[in-house]
Amino acid sequence: MKSQGQHWCSSSDKNCKVSFREKLLIIDSNLGVQDVENLKFLCIGLVPNKKLEKSSSASDVFEHLLAEDLLSEDDPFFLAELLYIIRQKKLLQHLNYTKGEVERLLPTRQRVSLFRNLLYELSEGIDSENLKDMIFLLKDSLPKTEMTSLSFLAFLEKQGKIDEDNLTCLEDLCTTVVPKLLRNIEKYKREKAVQIVTPPVDKEAESYQGEEELVSQTDVKTFLEALPQESWQNKHAGSNGNRATNGAPSLVSRGMQGASANTLNSETSTKRATVYRMNRNHRGLCVIVNNHSFTSLKDRQGTHKDAEILSHVFQWLGFTVHIHNNVTKVEMEEVLQRQKCNPAHADGDCFVFCILTHGRFGAVYSSDEALIPIREIMSHFTALQCPRLAEKPKLFFIQACQGEEIQPSVSIEADALNPEKAPTSLQDSIPAEADFLLGLATVPGYVSFRHVEEGSWYIQSLCNHLKKLVPRHEDILSILTAVNDDVSRRVDKQGTKKQMPQPAFTLRKKLVFPVPLDALSL
Repeated sequence: MKSQGQHWCSSSDKNCKVSFREKLLIIDSNLGVQDVENLKFLCIGLVPNKKLEKSSSASDVFEHLLAEDLLSEDDPFFLAELLYIIRQKKLLQHLNYTKGEVERLLPTRQRVSLFRNLLYELSEGIDSENLKDMIFLLKDSLPKTEMTSLSFLAFLEKQGKIDEDNLTCLEDLCTTVVPKLLRNIEKYKREKAVQIVTPPVDKEAESYQGEEELVSQTDVKTFLEALPQESWQNKHAGSNGNRATNGAPSLVSRGMQGASANTLNSETSTKRATVYRMNRNHRGLCVIVNNHSFTSLKDRQGTHKDAEILSHVFQWLGFTVHIHNNVTKVEMEEVLQRQKCNPAHADGDCFVFCILTHGRFGAVYSSDEALIPIREIMSHFTALQCPRLAEKPKLFFIQACQGEEIQPSVSIEADALNPEKAPTSLQDSIPAEADFLLGLATVPGYVSFRHVEEGSWYIQSLCNHLKKLVPRHEDILSILTAVNDDVSRRVDKQGTKKQMPQPAFTLRKKLVFPVPLDALSL
């Protein structure tokens, strides 16, 4: 392995750096030719292709990972992820990881894309006979060189015949040659969901007026990929215009980049959109998971205020509300299974699921501190898993920790948003199947705030705006835009900390709640 230890570290720390490189050399010596090809394939998109093509050993790949800041002694997790994927789990010990630790961290620290993982899984399921048949079917468009299943798939990708949004060629090949692999492709379409990278952070800091709920940072890659891709482009609510709100972030729709891509509330476009039906026997079910106490994490004081106001408002809107307090992982699964199969959905217009807890990027904690991906929770209610909710709006509101950065307070008159610190798109956590909406208390990577006596800024604002704007016949996306505006203007007592919510959605129509007959007092 090429050693750069001399100019990689000073004389005082040279031994520890060389020691890390020695560990990499040991890993290199335990990997074969096919392992190296697997590593190179999994690094496509993260390391320049020209560098990968010139790599003839694992040590070459490691050098590129070091150069691209994908690998360091302080954070070797990406290499641990690669070794885990290629089934070299015994080598994890050289990076001070166990198989269990990698599995626990993958939901929040995964770097290899879901598409790359899919192709790798498919390559393992294509044997030599299958490969021969596939090559025969595409003979005219393939080079006359010997191919492995992995190089075959890599060639299809390089030629533009397949990509993360276009799997038609693969589906045709698998249908003809290896039908069982269609399950992998369907799983990919369903679970193109949370692929986020986050350090293991979960802490709450008190401000003078309340508490910050931290929401994890670093390399957010995706926050919406969970189910069939095409529904994002074809079925989400029509083109939404802009309603500028002094720094309030936009709602995010699939295929749009950046906070300004889909700012909501163009009355012209929403008038053209159709409206979800809201005249069945009952409005629907509203489930509230309210976690106050944990095994070792700090109690979430003030959360009862959020649970109370959510229950009050959604009952006013006609929902049947179920509150579950201090829910363990096992109990959460029971709640999800029970709701997924609930016959009451058949006669309901809508479904609402609220979670008040601690969390990290794209995941929330149960009361016994198991980390549960939001994608996993939402995937219980797709049309396939929960047919009674097919084509009905499914709303998820999450007040939970997701990162550790604090947004600075800036003058609302200034164009003060630093482009390098722009809110990251929620681009891959809600199911890409239609009719979902996910409302997070803050953009990925930044804190949200919860007052220890009055409840959280986000939930309180959400409920107050529902009370205020539903009687005005405003649709849910317009209401959430107003919530964004309200929360983004708030600062803590010292005027130094702010918060910006950022929902994401695949709604196909306007969602307008019927105006309740009775007035609501909060």
